[in-house]
Amino acid sequence: MISSAFTLKQLEALIWVADLGSFRKAAAHLNTTQPNISSRIAGLEKTLGLSLMQRDTGSVQLTAKGAEIVAQARVVLQNADTLLNIAGRPDLHTDRIRLGVTELVAYTWLREFMRRVSDVFPNVSFELTVDLSRNLDKELASNTLDLAIQTAPFSVQTTGEIALGAYPFAWVAAPDIAAKPIDLYAQPILTHARGTVAYSELRDRLGDRANIVPSNALMSSLHMVLDGMGIAILPQVMAQEHITSGALVALPMDWRPTPLQFSARFQSDKASGTVQAAAQIAAEVATDHILHSTV
Repeated sequence: MISSAFTLKQLEALIWVADLGSFRKAAAHLNTTQPNISSRIAGLEKTLGLSLMQRDTGSVQLTAKGAEIVAQARVVLQNADTLLNIAGRPDLHTDRIRLGVTELVAYTWLREFMRRVSDVFPNVSFELTVDLSRNLDKELASNTLDLAIQTAPFSVQTTGEIALGAYPFAWVAAPDIAAKPIDLYAQPILTHARGTVAYSELRDRLGDRANIVPSNALMSSLHMVLDGMGIAILPQVMAQEHITSGALVALPMDWRPTPLQFSARFQSDKASGTVQAAAQIAAEVATDHILHSTV
């Protein structure tokens, strides 16, 4: 049997220093101090009689043996998660999930998702990032996000991915604009940011003569179309409330961009049990939202 030679907190510190490449970043993530992280790592190295990492100015590199220890430490912590689940004690999970979502998720079902996760894991907290999907990809690649709820296509490969469904687009305009014949080349078309699939497809469809106004803040586009500052091509779920109230009119166009395909993405070899459980909860919430939304 192994005595209390090392602790889960020491293994946790080792993993986060390895993933983030910095004692300072690991301390910030674990809500503790850099000296505390250094002490945990030093204690683990002393117990094991091994040098686990090489510390150079501004960087940390695992030794060969350190990389092996980190891989096994992940298994130990995942098994600890399983132990709590078997015991029926989800309240003992104390992770902080670094969550990245796109603006559409933030506007629609993010609140319900976070509530359901908190119902299951009352002591799990979130660190939230709302950004474009391509930026969330970069954060996944740099280990600064645990879970991203984002739209395809993806530039970064992950080992964990759960499909969350599709969100179609709608052409919308304020009632006074919709009451007149629509000329797509006569007024601004408010839509997604440059570099997105929706923007590229719209530009390819209409060409350079169209006055396409891209934005990385869809809520701004929604507010502008409500104010009669043009027509918009937006995810229908964002505009549906205003269509139902009569503040916006859905335009009968025969072409729309490809629907947004959402996924919950994470690195399954690194993600804690709570992160993977949160991804499953995201799938449940997204399905419920699609079923109950008016399309």
